[in-house]
Amino acid sequence: MPLAALELNDTEQECIDNCFEAVQACEWCADECLDEDMDMSRCIRLCRDVADLASEHARFMARNSSYSTDLAEATADAAEECADECRQHDHDHCQTCADVLDDCVETCRQMI
Repeated sequence: MPLAALELNDTEQECIDNCFEAVQACEWCADECLDEDMDMSRCIRLCRDVADLASEHARFMARNSSYSTDLAEATADAAEECADECRQHDHDHCQTCADVLDDCVETCRQMI
């Protein structure tokens, strides 16, 4: 079934897109953090949590799951915490990740 056939409104589709962008940004950021000289364990853990939650949330939204709202809240909370953590680091990957997460937080909050 082509994506156009899914019965999602524009806000829902934007949230799904932002979640998948968050997954990519968080996976990239976590991987890059492994190469940093400083302790980046909190950033890595939060990025991994967000990547998993955002992926689940997008998939639950796509199938119109009744649990989607609960995952939207968890994803938004984790993404907000992760963005705050990333902003504490000057690395380009952390700053980029934080910017991407802002959009994810905003659209996930609209789904609650």
